[in-house]
Amino acid sequence: MLILGIDPGTAITGYGLVKADGNRLTPLEYGALRTRARDDTATRLSNLHGDLCSLLKETQPDVVAVEQLFFNTNVTTALAVGQARGVILLAAAQAGIHIVEYTPLQVKQTVTGNGRATKEQVGFMVKALLGLKAIPRPDDVSDALAIAICHAHMDSTLKKLAQAAKGR
Repeated sequence: MLILGIDPGTAITGYGLVKADGNRLTPLEYGALRTRARDDTATRLSNLHGDLCSLLKETQPDVVAVEQLFFNTNVTTALAVGQARGVILLAAAQAGIHIVEYTPLQVKQTVTGNGRATKEQVGFMVKALLGLKAIPRPDDVSDALAIAICHAHMDSTLKKLAQAAKGR
């Protein structure tokens, strides 16, 4: 299964493509989509949409895993991330790709075992779990890979539970 994890943002949207084969996870591609701060919001979102559509066409993931928006004390930041999330969901839906969403708490708990893990702890575990030489930067990229890892583990667990329920 090819999982494209996405950490939404208007300025920087991190992405990470991971191949999950049973318990084996292989990083295939990761990076960041960036928009220019001097552009207006509509232009930034349009550019993000175009870049995402190209990425989805190029990588052909089976599923797109996206971080859910959590309440943020900075309303402006929360709105911008929400707009970016909308563009991401739209691009994946237009491409006919299954979408799953995870909270930051779920991602941190799954990847590190601690729902309150720091960015450094998440990055360290992403590096270890994927056998990378360095922690991916910026943090948005590491977070996107963590989201993909989270889905790989959650999907595997759900399949095992379904098989166990059939066996009863």
